Order: sequence, then C-alpha cells, then structure tokens
Amino acid sequence: MLHLRMIVPQALTSQVVGQIEQTVGTTHLVVLEGAARDPEGDLVLCDVARESADELLQEMRALGIDRSGSIAVENIDLSLSRRADAAEEEAPGEGADAVIWEQLSEATHEESTLTITYCAFLILATMIAACGVVLDNAILIVGAMAVGPEFGPLAGICTGLVQRLPKAVWRSTIALLVGFAAAIVATTVFSLAMSALDLFHPGMLDKPRPNTSFIWQPDPFSFVVAVLAGVAGMLSLTSARSGALVGVAISVTTVPAAANAAVALSYGEFGQMWGSAEQLLLNLLGIIVSGSLTLVGWKLLWRTQQARMVRRPGAPRRGDGV
Repeated sequence: MLHLRMIVPQALTSQVVGQIEQTVGTTHLVVLEGAARDPEGDLVLCDVARESADELLQEMRALGIDRSGSIAVENIDLSLSRRADAAEEEAPGEGADAVIWEQLSEATHEESTLTITYCAFLILATMIAACGVVLDNAILIVGAMAVGPEFGPLAGICTGLVQRLPKAVWRSTIALLVGFAAAIVATTVFSLAMSALDLFHPGMLDKPRPNTSFIWQPDPFSFVVAVLAGVAGMLSLTSARSGALVGVAISVTTVPAAANAAVALSYGEFGQMWGSAEQLLLNLLGIIVSGSLTLVGWKLLWRTQQARMVRRPGAPRRGDGV
C-alpha cells in the first residue's frame, strides 16, 4: 500500500475526493478542510494499492494538483487494517508487478544527477577495482562492483528514452561520461602513486591473471551478461525490490573495466587499455538497450492491465467532464 498526501485547492476538493472514491484499491480517505497554509487549500489523505496508484496519480495530475497544490507519496511498511486488505484484494494484479512511472522517474532523477558524492563513489570503486586487477583478487573486484553507483545514470537513460524525457537522458549521459572520465583519470594518478610507492609495478599487469583477465578480453558473453543485468535492474526498480540491484551491480564489469583501462594507461599497455574500453562500452550498451526494451515491454503490459481495470460504479474518467 501507498499513502497519498495532497494539498488541494478548495475548488477542486470535491472532484479529487470523487475520483479517489471511484478508484479501485483506495481506502482510509481523510479530508481536512482549510488545513493547508502554503499553499492554501484542503489536506486530502488516502491509502491506495500499488496496482491503482499510477492511474490515480495520472488523474490527479490531469486535475492540475501537482501545479496548484502538491502530491506526496509514501510507502506504507505496515498497515493493520481490514479495509486496507480489502482494497488490495479489490485492485487487479499484484502490487509487486505494479509500475508507478512518476516514482520511477523521480528515483532515477536522484540517482542520475552528477554530484560530488556520485563522483566520489565511482572514483573510490574504480580505485578498489584497480587494486583487484593488479592483485588478481576477485574479492576486491566484487567489492568494487558493489560500491559503484553507475547503474543510476544507466537507469536514468533508459527511463528518459522510454518516457521521452530528453532532459533526463542528457542529464544521465553527462553523469555517466563525466563520472567515468573522472574515475579513470583519478585511478591513473592513483596507479602512478602506487608505483612510486613500489606497491604496483608493470610485471603485475603483464603476468597471468586467471581471475581477472576477462576484464580486458571482451567476448559475446560480456554483452549477454550486460543484457541480462539490464533486464534484472529495471525489473528491480519497477517492482521496488531494490535488493536485487546489488546482484545487478556485481554481475557487470563496468567499474573493473574502467580500472583496468586506467592502470594499463599508466603503464603504456595500450592493448589492455583498448580491450578494457571495449569491455566497458559493451556493458554500458547492453544495459541501456535491454533496460529500455524492458521498460517498453513493461509499459505495454501495464497498459493492458489498466485497460482491464474494473472501476467502481459511476467512476468518472478523464474526458468525462471531471
């Protein structure tokens, strides 16, 4: 269940309340007249099943509540109510399968913005991966993958493409390119510093590395894994099962490839550098393509589900004068 808190202009309160009452999967409706001060209006509260939330939010935006008032959505971790149970049963489909596009766009916006924190995490992850590739240590590679925040901008690109939001695509692309450029430059300097301390040396990069040599030797499986990871990542975001993102993060070699390219660059090993760059690009391309296609398929599937949604008797729809 989700909790909606809306500030509604008094002239629109009756329409908003009517829409909520006629939408399946809603309950616990509360109206506090004149409670809001900035902006002025009525405070309208309700709980809604995830399956019905996207349609209800679209109806509220059609009434202009996001412009004249406000709409806030919160997850309900625990709800002890028979009415809530009945509302969830009334709504078609399963909550885990519901896609709330507004929530997805907001989540990817936060994760795909170029910030100091984002760059810091990506740089640190790449440096950890550099230690992993030089030492041929798979544990360090896995740790670096988990730390890397690059799936946020990738998800932002996918969402922007599917939702036709060019600003989101541009913002996410800038974060991705600038982030990796900064990480590679910083890790190259880090590698040179480690060499000066006699902790890294060229022989460590040239010797056989059975645990990490795949990082700079891309093959068809690199693209296949990236495609599967893109599907899993977008399913995780749309179903609000963020725990699966950890598995996605440690299944693709974006950060390790950037790290190996940086170390190879510091030693003039251009063969490994270009191989690592190819691995990086294959992973990024695979995730973007499969993630976008996953969202397109999910959008079509959910539209079909909404078309079959049974509304309460007398339910108004957009275009019916509401």
